[in-house]
Amino acid sequence: MENQGRIRQENKERIIEAAERVFAKNGFRGSTTANIAEEAGLPKANVHYYFGTKEELYRAVLDEIIDLWVNSFREITAEDDPASTLADYIRAKMELSQKRPHASRVFANELIRGAPRIKDYLSGELKDWVESKAAIMDQWIDEGKMAPVDTKKLIFHIWAMTQTWADFEVQWSAILGEGDTLSPAQFEEASNAIISMVLRNCGLLPIPPRKTETEMKLTV
Repeated sequence: MENQGRIRQENKERIIEAAERVFAKNGFRGSTTANIAEEAGLPKANVHYYFGTKEELYRAVLDEIIDLWVNSFREITAEDDPASTLADYIRAKMELSQKRPHASRVFANELIRGAPRIKDYLSGELKDWVESKAAIMDQWIDEGKMAPVDTKKLIFHIWAMTQTWADFEVQWSAILGEGDTLSPAQFEEASNAIISMVLRNCGLLPIPPRKTETEMKLTV
């Protein structure tokens, strides 16, 4: 029984990983359970046995993506250090963009289509999650630990800045001119740049004074 349970779990993971890649490439409508089974290296019957329909499998893929992203922002408290907490979250999101780019693209495609399968989640559980994290950051602001910012929008901006490295990797690769994919070093540089921008905006790093017009002319 234990061996059967292990095989079942391994097969389900293989199917979800394969479905993530296929849905990212072809979208929901353009994907078939036959495509996914072939990608997973399993019989098509296995896909239907474990997940029933393509719709149920797609939702399972979305649920796993959401769990990954939500859990990447660890539990935080008012006693935590804002700078290290935000930096850790950005690094975790960038690591997911690097290692699970297809997940980000599946989620982005769902939102572009109007989020027909997760709209209730967005306005329910995810909204509550954002509000709970924002409430703690608002407390940091009230205690003078960070500069006043719109904390809900801050979370959105972190999502946008980190997920773009997965969703539009082909654009970044073309512009940076180092092959078809981004290197670990490029992801590290991007992570540091995002952290710097966020922390400066939150008053958690020294912000250099704005240059005068004379100084700007001298540096041109």
